[in-house]
Amino acid sequence: MSEDFEKLEYGMLGDNSMSQEEKLEKYTGDVDWEYVEPHFRAGNIIYIDPCLNLFEVGKAFLADDKDAVQAWKKKGDIVIPGNHHAQWWEHDQSRFTAAIVHPFVLIQPLSKIKE
Repeated sequence: MSEDFEKLEYGMLGDNSMSQEEKLEKYTGDVDWEYVEPHFRAGNIIYIDPCLNLFEVGKAFLADDKDAVQAWKKKGDIVIPGNHHAQWWEHDQSRFTAAIVHPFVLIQPLSKIKE
């Protein structure tokens, strides 16, 4: 997984008449852990810290902007989650905004509103 992550040769699935940004918008949405879990098990999840704009990160992946991605990775703003993350997300019934940047699914936590 980490070797694929370093190569940064990503693309979007779907209609080729759409721009990469249009595809990114189309394949971005709010999901629960049940959606994320199979992608996590396949090693395709990349966690995006809430301090970053998910759409901008997705565009950087699509543009193969290695410098930006490596800078975020070095700062810890993007990480490949481990089992301890997955256990917490399952326990917490976490929800995410997810963006598909093939072969990865970028996820960012949704805020929980306190009642």
